[in-house]
Amino acid sequence: MSGQRELLIHAFGSDPAVITGALRVARNASHGIPEARIRVVVQGPAIAGLVSGSGFDEDLADTLRGVVDVAACGNSMEREGIEQDQLTEGVTVVPSAVIHLAEQQWSGAAYVRV
Repeated sequence: MSGQRELLIHAFGSDPAVITGALRVARNASHGIPEARIRVVVQGPAIAGLVSGSGFDEDLADTLRGVVDVAACGNSMEREGIEQDQLTEGVTVVPSAVIHLAEQQWSGAAYVRV
């Protein structure tokens, strides 16, 4: 990691509503540690909440306007039958949440699971 502080927020669960809590935590963290790069990584069936029109669009848009990145797990997307073009604008994809989270932690990122 290049000296910039990084916080990973791992949103995992079977209910897409877990995204609401993860985004709230991310926004609060961005106010408390404004110098940090914050990324919410969504894994499991909860990624359905990242699909455009899922009911979380406004919350996602508000969060993405700040310094928070939101990423979907590619493996989970495949399992749930979700294509990248179905995701809310601004949401990125990491091939594997587990690998991404591990690599970022090994590089010095802080990790929180919600």
